[in-house]
Amino acid sequence: MTASFGNALIAPAVARNREPILAVLRDVLSTPGTVLEIASGSGEHAVYFASVFPHLVWQPTDPDAQARASIAAHAAQVRLPNLLVPLELDAAAAVWPVARADAVVSINMIHIAPWSATEGLMAGAARLLPAGGPLYLYGPYREHGQHTAPSNAAFDESLKARDPAWGVRDLDEVTALAAHHGLALERTVPMPANNLSVIFRSKA
Repeated sequence: MTASFGNALIAPAVARNREPILAVLRDVLSTPGTVLEIASGSGEHAVYFASVFPHLVWQPTDPDAQARASIAAHAAQVRLPNLLVPLELDAAAAVWPVARADAVVSINMIHIAPWSATEGLMAGAARLLPAGGPLYLYGPYREHGQHTAPSNAAFDESLKARDPAWGVRDLDEVTALAAHHGLALERTVPMPANNLSVIFRSKA
């Protein structure tokens, strides 16, 4: 459920998950550089992480015009020098409007998009990241073909009811796709509400 105040959208899940995600990102994003966020949605994560990571340049993106307007509205309220103007970017596209990034972050995207978006995400991250550069994913996953909780199974069914191309992805399949593009699984971190943080590293 998303509320709005003018162009600024409010996603209640952000307030619940941003601190647990931050705890992981403090380690993953410890060195200065540019972070490319794929599917930034409301923009609340972008604003929050840019505010707590002044050593990083944060580049939000989203394919949806309403989402980009929300990102811009949230950004205008804080005017952070390290938060860039949101770009139109479809993860599934063969060409992205960004030439390079030191890290790529995607939160709650791959289960509410067709599998082609995950394929594009891996291909794009592989193109942009330097050797050792991280790709950070957050969201629910199946493990070895099985849901990790009844609530995730119910969520999966609700997603597929909205769009048959959506759904909770299997971590083994995501990891295999990442490996195909030269991205090695570094670790997973259990998160609240039966979610996972998944960190890959570029081998390029």
